[in-house]
Amino acid sequence: MRFWLIASTAICLVAGLAGLVIEFGSTATTPLAVRVAAWVLYLVAYVAGGWHTAGHAWEELRSGKLNIDVLMLAAALGSAGLGHFADGAALLFLFSLSQTMETLILGRTRRAIADLMHLTPEHALRLRDGEEELVPIEELRRGDVVLVRPGERLPADGLVRVGQTSVDQSPMTGESIPVDKLPGDAVYCGTLNQQGVIHVEVTHVGGESTLARMVRLVEEAQSQRAASQRFTEWFGERYTWVVIGMSLATLLIPRLWLAEPWPDSFYRAMTVLVVASPCAVVISIPAAILAAITSAARGGVLVKGGAALEECAQLQAIAFDKTGTLTVGKPQVVSVAAAMNVSRDDLLARAAALEAHSEHPLAVAVKRAADEAAVPVPSADDVAAITGFGVEGWVRGRRLRIGKAAWFEQHGSTNDGIVREAARAAQEQGQTVLVLADDERWLGMIGVADTLRPSAADSVRQLHRLGLRELTILTGDSEAVARSIASSLGLSFRAGLLPDEKLQAIHELREQYGPTGMIGDGMNDAPSLAAATVGFSLGGAGTHVALETADVVLLADDLRRLPYIIALARRSQQIVWENLAVAFGVMALLLVSTFLVRLPLPLAVLGHEGSTVVVILNGLRLLRFPKPVPLPATQH
Repeated sequence: MRFWLIASTAICLVAGLAGLVIEFGSTATTPLAVRVAAWVLYLVAYVAGGWHTAGHAWEELRSGKLNIDVLMLAAALGSAGLGHFADGAALLFLFSLSQTMETLILGRTRRAIADLMHLTPEHALRLRDGEEELVPIEELRRGDVVLVRPGERLPADGLVRVGQTSVDQSPMTGESIPVDKLPGDAVYCGTLNQQGVIHVEVTHVGGESTLARMVRLVEEAQSQRAASQRFTEWFGERYTWVVIGMSLATLLIPRLWLAEPWPDSFYRAMTVLVVASPCAVVISIPAAILAAITSAARGGVLVKGGAALEECAQLQAIAFDKTGTLTVGKPQVVSVAAAMNVSRDDLLARAAALEAHSEHPLAVAVKRAADEAAVPVPSADDVAAITGFGVEGWVRGRRLRIGKAAWFEQHGSTNDGIVREAARAAQEQGQTVLVLADDERWLGMIGVADTLRPSAADSVRQLHRLGLRELTILTGDSEAVARSIASSLGLSFRAGLLPDEKLQAIHELREQYGPTGMIGDGMNDAPSLAAATVGFSLGGAGTHVALETADVVLLADDLRRLPYIIALARRSQQIVWENLAVAFGVMALLLVSTFLVRLPLPLAVLGHEGSTVVVILNGLRLLRFPKPVPLPATQH
């Protein structure tokens, strides 16, 4: 369809210009064959420029409706009836050009995402019983393990099980910097493995993959129209009847009451038909909104339709979930305090020895800290987990315990002053405190906390600059933890909330501030996301529930995409109003000129269709909206 629209528009232009050249060069002595050639060229221009419009007009007439397609055909045929063949051809060319540009915009968003499907390889190297087998990706099932070499694309969504590498996932998430992947990290279908050989366990295949879900999201976005789009369609259908009536009145009244010659009345009626058609009004809003949705997709943000985009522009408050949204969702060691005669490295080494075989998130954080400090971790013997307290065992000939402070008070070990003060300070900052002790004294403390995302502070600063009235945290975590995060970012907070209490908080924010956004992980936050004016999901590339629940999905785990999409939405609304001002302004000017100075039909055609092209080009400016600058380094 796009090819034929472009081709027919080009034919209309060439044939119309050729006919115009012959017509201007003709004189009274010009052979009839030459004049006939000009008429034939005009006929070709009319057919090429009007076939698409005629098809739409016929479908509308069959259903008992009138639209701007009918107006354009009537105006073009009226121009021909007046002998202004070139004007009619110009009208059809410009209208065909605007339709072609509209069609290209409508398809651009989906193509930008759907093209990703071509990145998916046709075959995968599956590992079974130690053997490699090349299979079509349609045969992959959940739980299969595939081998991916450097330079190959991932055949399915999955988790890295063996090896480490960096992956270019820029086509999907907008990240320009390759992302490091370690065992346990998620990888996505169609992304490019750059360095190491990895084994990937398949988690989602076929229509369940991230790419397939993204395409469905874009299809939904195109089918869901914004309120302003629905208004212009309603306006266009009804206004068409008004224009038809106005044109008929312009034709009949001067002739019947003022005895104006029929040619003059007919000419003015055709001019009114052209200038009063609301083409630019009808296209002005979708031109901007669809360009904005396309631009957002390129910037790593999926917006589910024009309605969600318009609502983003109206937001006055944002509520953040904490864990996994403002924070990375993985506990990390953030403070270490050792007792007298105990080094920091020795403290980490002994603690990691006790935690070596535990998969508890706090134990994983301790082991990771020891690895990052590059300290040699000794072996531990007779290790036993004490439910609700911690772990105990023998390390280097000494009986050691690691766990909650209350546990050691029961055993009567000495509470070292330095360690005690450090533990108290860490607890006030919302950290979870682990104490390492032997049978005699505390050897030190390790503070563990979920750390802020690298993009969190910058995102909050940008949101403040955008003028949002309220930014708050809604979390089920403790008040101490929430206060620590909130104070570091300059946010208000509500802590200890259950899902239904978060939902109530969203209702209260909407009542107090107006349109309110909620950003969360899309699982336990699903009720709040649904209740918010706009629900945002962070890290949607790996969360199926988030893609289904949220109105807007921010990819690549970069919170700076939140102020980016709000700023883009506001800019799109500005352009919508600019387009409407241009469309109505030009239409009013042409109408006044028609009655006051008898506007020539060629100028009416140029002004009317020119305003349509202008609003489309103005909307396309959103494709160049600045995207977030990528973070300097990828964080795990």
